[in-house]
Amino acid sequence: MPEPTFADGVLFFPVTPFDARDRPDLDVLATHVSGGVAAGAAGVFAACGTGEYHSLSVGEFGEVVATSVGGVGGRVPVFAGAGGPLGHARETARAAQDAGADGLLVMPPYLVQGPQHGLVAYIEAVAAATELPLVVYHRGNMQLSEATVDRVVTLPSVVGIKDGVGDVALMQRFVLAASRAGRDLQFFNGLLTAELSQAAYRAIGVPLYSSAVFAMAPEIATAFFAAYRDEDEGRQRVLLDEFYVPLVRLRDETPGFAVSLIKAGLRLSGLAVGSVRPPLVDPTPEQEARLQALLERGRELVAR
Repeated sequence: MPEPTFADGVLFFPVTPFDARDRPDLDVLATHVSGGVAAGAAGVFAACGTGEYHSLSVGEFGEVVATSVGGVGGRVPVFAGAGGPLGHARETARAAQDAGADGLLVMPPYLVQGPQHGLVAYIEAVAAATELPLVVYHRGNMQLSEATVDRVVTLPSVVGIKDGVGDVALMQRFVLAASRAGRDLQFFNGLLTAELSQAAYRAIGVPLYSSAVFAMAPEIATAFFAAYRDEDEGRQRVLLDEFYVPLVRLRDETPGFAVSLIKAGLRLSGLAVGSVRPPLVDPTPEQEARLQALLERGRELVAR
């Protein structure tokens, strides 16, 4: 199976809309995904963290991935999440392949903390369940050491590593490990609100990043990306100072708001994506009003 490559642009992590009966709303999802690709997404990561992978049954997961693949229509690569309990990870890996995904984002195992060689075995077990290429998510209880990455980058099905830890020096060593192994892997910054840290990641050879803001306000995220691509530090600074930093302050008020605020922003834009599933919670009316003011400010900056 050929390795998918991402175009020049922002990586899009769509939400999973739920209807009034708490079922995935596939029609709304198709609109959301198709609109994001039309807005310039370089790749789509369906049913991952922002898509509430943690809350989906295997059947729901398959529907979400298949709908996302249909909404993309072959325009960019589609990756799907696979992680948690190993049995669930294997089933979702197979479901993603059946649904037409181009690859998998291997997320951390559930709850337990294994040794480093156990983490390699977990990645290998997911790889054995599918023919799809893998991007490994370095985060939480799947934090990889440099020695472990020396092994991971030699696994044939591994095509990339996403960083959710924020240790830039360690990530630099991961990039060097792939180079020593002769592997042209794709590395990207997956920190929350990655725009705040992407300048540092580009300096170590990590040009790609995921953007939660793109899911709810693609015009703001693409404006920042254009300034980043063109090395327009002044425009980046204005967007960071007047939009992204205040958004992070709001996000940090409540656990889980990295997802909840995105859904709230989409509802404010008129897309009926519904609420988040427990244990996540929706913003209060006061928090939602502040989010709306921030989005309005961001759009004013872009229009300027």
